[in-house]
Amino acid sequence: MRYKSLLRYRPFLIVSAVVFMVVGLVSLSARKAKIPHLSKHRSHESEMHSTINEVNHFFTAEWKKEKVPVSKNTDELSILRRLSLSLHGTIPSLEEIRIFEADTEEDRLERWLDKMLNDNRFGDYFSERFSRFIVGVEEGPFLIYRRDRFKSWLAAQFQKNRSYQELTRELISSYGLATTHPGTNFVYATIEDEDINESRLSGRIVRAFLGQRIDCAQCHDHPFAKWKQSEFEGIAAHFGQLSITPYGLEDKQEIDGESLEYKIEVPDKAPRIVKPSVPFNPEWIPAEGTRRHKLAMWVTHSKNRRFERAIANRVWGLMFGKAYYTPVDDLPDPDPESPPDLLDILGKDFRENGYQIKRLIKIIANSKPFLISSTHSCESEEELIQAEEAWAVFPLTRLRPEQAVGAMLQSASLKTIDQNSHLIVRIIRATNENDFIKDYGDLGEDELIEQAVTISQTLLRLNSRFSADLSKADLFRSAGRIAGFSSDDKECVECCFLVCLSRKPTTDELNHFVKLLKDTAGDKRGRVVQDIYWSMFNSPEFSLNH
Repeated sequence: MRYKSLLRYRPFLIVSAVVFMVVGLVSLSARKAKIPHLSKHRSHESEMHSTINEVNHFFTAEWKKEKVPVSKNTDELSILRRLSLSLHGTIPSLEEIRIFEADTEEDRLERWLDKMLNDNRFGDYFSERFSRFIVGVEEGPFLIYRRDRFKSWLAAQFQKNRSYQELTRELISSYGLATTHPGTNFVYATIEDEDINESRLSGRIVRAFLGQRIDCAQCHDHPFAKWKQSEFEGIAAHFGQLSITPYGLEDKQEIDGESLEYKIEVPDKAPRIVKPSVPFNPEWIPAEGTRRHKLAMWVTHSKNRRFERAIANRVWGLMFGKAYYTPVDDLPDPDPESPPDLLDILGKDFRENGYQIKRLIKIIANSKPFLISSTHSCESEEELIQAEEAWAVFPLTRLRPEQAVGAMLQSASLKTIDQNSHLIVRIIRATNENDFIKDYGDLGEDELIEQAVTISQTLLRLNSRFSADLSKADLFRSAGRIAGFSSDDKECVECCFLVCLSRKPTTDELNHFVKLLKDTAGDKRGRVVQDIYWSMFNSPEFSLNH
């Protein structure tokens, strides 16, 4: 009976079976469709590790050739400090260190690197570093040029990992107002006496995006490089048809019937008209588009090795505090006959993978030179210099002003100072940071040039109100909280070292400071911790990127 009753529903059962089969096939197809995406992701990761291996092989071969002693790998807390300084401009907070220590899963450094690159602090910090060589450090006329707007826009581009090739093209060829089209600030930054300075633009483009100095050729042929004055003028001529209108930047062929061309004023003679040209490989210039668009395409052409080498060198410098080639904007011409060097290896991966800044950073952060210690086993100064030149020891460079003040401000707080901090905390930080850098001395556009610390800078850290306030042992500062809430003297000392130096104390250091804290309480204990902070603020270790 049951069987016969089921037969009545046979059409329904058949339809249901077909539906289930179709759904199953669709579901299977969907799963299969996802596999190429996963394979593609794995392929990208594999390619990145392949490039990392190529970079490491390059240095291993150099070290073997030069016969230099190579430093051992450093500890993970030191790497965390390096990453925080280079990507966020400050040291890690005690809060971050404790979370990092609690992470016992494999590859925690790689995951933390991803986390740091996705943090808004990365975009904010790198936008300031890039703004310095793209538009300079001057604020300029507010109604025409908006550096703050440019920097905010640039931070957003870095945060979403926009192609650096696309970004550069927009900077060179964009039009409109500085407020609604922030990329135009690249041009607005060169305005003098309400007029565009084509010569400044020409020099800025070559230095910022090709990593070479052409400025000397503005007045005469370059005395050392191959740049000619006519080549400098040819690049500048691409901006001859650019005008400032009520609607912002516009490319026009003429105004009031007068043809717009780039003209060189000659005393007692008629102006000399210069036609747009480029110093090499004119075949890279497309047939269509405005003059600025054509120049942008030439600068960022996939065969233009200068473009990819320049950014690889600069990002390497921001990660290490020292560029691979110095000065960072005076690279030698690429030699097609020579074997690939570091910048060729990094540049090739950069080009073949969408010109991603974040990927470039990941490769550098996973390279052997970035992971080795800043201590060494060299037996002589000559051997040490040789090891430093070969990147066989992590280079010790002084923190830039914004890193120094960022480290001091973060040391005064147990919690991370970031975009999620209280508004008052962020305002206090911004104000103190600006005041400190003003007194300490801003490095300007040449921040990757190594500079010695001055006496006034040393005195500022030793005796300034800023330093004294941040090391106060009250309930509003980390020094006071550590002094008041540590379970014992040992934990108190350990927290001071982690907060200020991002490491735990050695046995000798621990014993020394524990003796100072023994049998102290209240204000007396606070003064000891305050002295510990002050001594760390002014130690060489605090002011170096080790």
